[in-house]
Amino acid sequence: MSSVISTPVSVPPLPPGPKGNFILGVMRDYQRDQFGFVERCASEYGDIVRMKFLYVHSVFIFHPDLIEAVLVTNQRNFIKPASMRTPFMRRLVGNGLLTSEGDFWKRQRRLAQPAFHRERVNAYGRVMVEFAERMTAAWRPGETRDAHQDMMKLTLEIVAKTLFDADITGRAGTVGDALSIAVEPFSEQATFKWMLDNRLPTPGNRRFHRAVGRLDEIIFDIISERRRSGEDRGDLLSMLLMAQDTEEGGSMSDRQLRDEAMTIFLAGHETTALALSWSWYLLSQHPEAEAKLHAELESVLGGRAPGVANLPALRYTEMIVKETMRLYPPAWAVGRAAVEDCEIGGWHIPARSQIYMFQWVVQRDPRFFDRPDEFIPGRWTEEFTKQLPRYAYFPFGGGPRLCIGNSFALMEAVLLLATVAQKFRLKLVPGQTIRPVPSITLRPEQGIKVLVEKR
Repeated sequence: MSSVISTPVSVPPLPPGPKGNFILGVMRDYQRDQFGFVERCASEYGDIVRMKFLYVHSVFIFHPDLIEAVLVTNQRNFIKPASMRTPFMRRLVGNGLLTSEGDFWKRQRRLAQPAFHRERVNAYGRVMVEFAERMTAAWRPGETRDAHQDMMKLTLEIVAKTLFDADITGRAGTVGDALSIAVEPFSEQATFKWMLDNRLPTPGNRRFHRAVGRLDEIIFDIISERRRSGEDRGDLLSMLLMAQDTEEGGSMSDRQLRDEAMTIFLAGHETTALALSWSWYLLSQHPEAEAKLHAELESVLGGRAPGVANLPALRYTEMIVKETMRLYPPAWAVGRAAVEDCEIGGWHIPARSQIYMFQWVVQRDPRFFDRPDEFIPGRWTEEFTKQLPRYAYFPFGGGPRLCIGNSFALMEAVLLLATVAQKFRLKLVPGQTIRPVPSITLRPEQGIKVLVEKR
């Protein structure tokens, strides 16, 4: 009688990483100092690191080639991570572009894409500049302002007008405050408080739901008014209202429209507002960069308001925005979850592992950036950009789920920076501690107080 001996299939080893507590894993270490913990993982363990948060197995990735493997090459094996499917996230953005998956996501993306085509985005430029000029018309030399608060209000008004043709000038403060409250809990992810607040009627839970309720009222009002008018204004909301649901027949429900509107409200203004907020912070500390910016504005614009036609000539202004988003990426990390077992960089990644890729670390890596912690806008030459690994710089994510509004956000940031800097200098008020908070986005904890000086 013969026996068959099967040769076991070789499985690559698991990536190295910190062991942490037997029960909690690395949860406490991470929450104690999120930036420091992530940076230590990269320096101590290399480009791919595995750890456990309580019972959840996670993998941190720090190399452009491995990031590309997840976001592009093998993107079919990765979906949005568990952190995008929590009760808080589902309540905030529902099943919008940020969180949806599969065929539903593809359809929603296809319906929204025309609103972000180059010609249409260019048409938004005039509105962006007009709103910025209206804001600065109320500024007075010598006054102290919160640059972050002003930028958030400005970009919120712009996204409401350009993508939903809604003037929320009188309600921008209410919307902005509610959005700030709604994203507050996300800075406490990977803690027991976060778990409890997501599932129990704690004070934090009630505060969150009240804030989202206020946002719902405003967004449903905008949708209701547009349905009553039946007017096609050629904006994103009109496109979504007219779109036919091929799966169930009929048009999109108010709830579907609300989820997409909330996603755009959150992502569509915050990226630009943060890029500008951190730009003012960095320019206030680098007078040589500020002087180059002013020289370019005088040469290109000569005192005129900027427009889309000026963008190719505003090269240094754009470099400032790009360098700011390198050092202070509005989204400081991108997450995915492995659907099936796979291999990344020669390491075994089990199914359901939560994968995180950190712009905060990769975009400050000395392997790809000389003097990585310094603010050097001039580094962004065409030659430098061509030799840079594709995913050494990915402030808008990448692959099929690249931020749909990336061109909108970049154009807006350049135009608004040029409009404001042409008239004012913003000097940092001394004695502040400017600290970025790693939540969904990278907000300054206590804002950025500046002294307004007329140029």
